[in-house]
Amino acid sequence: MQDIGATPRRSARADNPKNTVQSAAKVFAVLRAFGPDLPELTLAEIAARSGTDRGTAFRLIHTLEALGYLRAVPGTRRFRLTLQCLELGFSALSAHGLPDHAAPLLRELVPELGDAASLGAVDNGDVVYLTRVQAGLERHGVVRHPGTRVGAYATALGHAILAFLPPEEQVEQLGRRERVKLSERTLTELDALLARLQQVRLQGYAVSDGENAYGLRTVAVPILDPDGLPFAGLSLTADASRWPLETFVSQGLPRLRTAAEALGEAIRLSRNTIQARGRGVPSTA
Repeated sequence: MQDIGATPRRSARADNPKNTVQSAAKVFAVLRAFGPDLPELTLAEIAARSGTDRGTAFRLIHTLEALGYLRAVPGTRRFRLTLQCLELGFSALSAHGLPDHAAPLLRELVPELGDAASLGAVDNGDVVYLTRVQAGLERHGVVRHPGTRVGAYATALGHAILAFLPPEEQVEQLGRRERVKLSERTLTELDALLARLQQVRLQGYAVSDGENAYGLRTVAVPILDPDGLPFAGLSLTADASRWPLETFVSQGLPRLRTAAEALGEAIRLSRNTIQARGRGVPSTA
């Protein structure tokens, strides 16, 4: 089993220094020298923060200024980023819905860590599956196409999302559909569910061990918007015979959290223009 870390994995080609154009790397080093706490920098500061000499920094600064990505601050010897820099990331972030951004992240989890990985949102008491990557589980008869609805009360994905809603919204969502036992482990009583949601919020993730379907284990985390409210959620599911529960959670949870944080950051950077739906999937707003 590959070691699980928080740093996103890159391809061998990207890690090979022979494949790196150093001049391009230096350009981005100059752009990344700026930050929320350092919106304006001098030539010397840019050189120091980007790890380049002053001559190289001078040429890069004036190239970026000519292209419209930097501008000189009038009356000073400082430079600042222009709004044109937003084009570098905004188009990629806002051109697609959240399912399009999530799909490649889910493919990194399956089949390495689980048999299925899903993106979903809560709507009218249900989890609506927005996209899913699956390899196996056919013998369990579990199919979750985009648009599939399952009671949020009975899924780890639903619990992970509901737990970060205000208490009154939790009660409202849980009351919107009939709650029936899908297995002997399914919680259906309101008080028990609310207690579970409180526990999920405290630990930051939800776990299901045969509560939604016999022989399946799931761990799920929310995707939070800039206000800390749940925009959607991610889940990872595995056949119970594949992993002991503790091992499954310890191996899968860090990577699932990394993916959720990346999507949350995308939502923030896109100023919420990314939508929690894809082509052909009904809105969950």
